[in-house]
Amino acid sequence: MKKGMIKATGPFERVVHWCVALSCLLLCLTGMGMMFHSLNGIGTMVGGMANLKTIHNFGGIFFAISLVFTIGMWWKEAGLFSFPEDWQWIMAGGGYLWHVENMPEVGKYNPGQKMFFLAVALFGAVMVVSGLIIWFPFSFAVSLVRMMYVLHALGFVIIFAFFFIHLYLVTVGAPGSAPAMFTGWVTKAWVKKQHPKWLKEMEEDGTLVVYGEEKCSKKGRC
Repeated sequence: MKKGMIKATGPFERVVHWCVALSCLLLCLTGMGMMFHSLNGIGTMVGGMANLKTIHNFGGIFFAISLVFTIGMWWKEAGLFSFPEDWQWIMAGGGYLWHVENMPEVGKYNPGQKMFFLAVALFGAVMVVSGLIIWFPFSFAVSLVRMMYVLHALGFVIIFAFFFIHLYLVTVGAPGSAPAMFTGWVTKAWVKKQHPKWLKEMEEDGTLVVYGEEKCSKKGRC
């Protein structure tokens, strides 16, 4: 670890992130294996479609538990927009779509990350509820079960699309982002560029943790 790196996430945050991410990916793959005939080979790899459905169902339970922790942990910071700076960031396309000379300063999570979080939280909940009803179809009205299939498919499309956008932004779109969820540490230059308001807040309230240095005192700087 290089001296001067800034702590962005804690161990528990990273565990929750990877639990929800990997279980979501598992559900997408197993779901496509059941949904599309051309992908039924996924079921063959696990011993048949019955086994694939079992993996999907119990993977859904793990995802649901992870989702509860995700919402509880990040709702306050990533579930609420801050105006007018978040709106200004959106109007500037986040600086990803065209060159912006002076980007609006954002906190720990920019509006794009907030939208991704809300999409996962909202449609993840839809997927969990609809999935449970589909799992036990004979306990509900036929019309309701049919509606749940539509909602389940809609949730899949939304989350799958946001997943690839998220993957692009943490790699090519904003280089230097990925270490936040691998090691928990990022460079100060990256934080200053991507989340300048958050950096200032940490410096002001004494929560900034810099590798190789003592923790900043309140109202102090490192």
